Amino acid sequence: MSKELYWLVLAVAMTGLLWVPYILDRIMVRGTVGAMANPSPTDTPQSAWAQRMNAAHANTVENIVVFAPLVLTAQALNIHTASTAFACALFFWCRLIYVAVYTAGIPVVRTLAFTGGFVAQVMLVLAIFGM
Repeated sequence: MSKELYWLVLAVAMTGLLWVPYILDRIMVRGTVGAMANPSPTDTPQSAWAQRMNAAHANTVENIVVFAPLVLTAQALNIHTASTAFACALFFWCRLIYVAVYTAGIPVVRTLAFTGGFVAQVMLVLAIFGM
C-alpha cells in the first residue's frame, strides 16, 4: 500500500467514526428512545460540544469528497512523491486537529487546521498536473 493510500484509509476511517461521540451525547441528553426518534424542533438540544462535533464531522465529510478522488487520481497515475505523501499526512493530521479544536470551541486554531487541509489538497492537485 502506498503512503498516500495509507493516509487516505486513516482519514476515511476517522471520518467514519466521528459520529460515535456525538450520538452517545444524544443518548445521554435525550435517552435511548429519544435518540432513535425522528428529529423534531422540540428536541432537547445536545451539548454544545456535541453540536460542534456534529458540524466538524459534516465538514470533514465534505472535505473527504475532495481529498479521496485526488489521492485515487494520483494513485491511478502512479504519482508517489515525498510531496504527495506529505500532503496526505498533512491532510489527515489537519483534519484530526480540526475536529478536536472545533469540538473544544477553539476558533483560530480551527481555521488554521482547515487551511492546512486545503493546502494539502492544493499540493495534490499540483502534483497531478506536474507542477
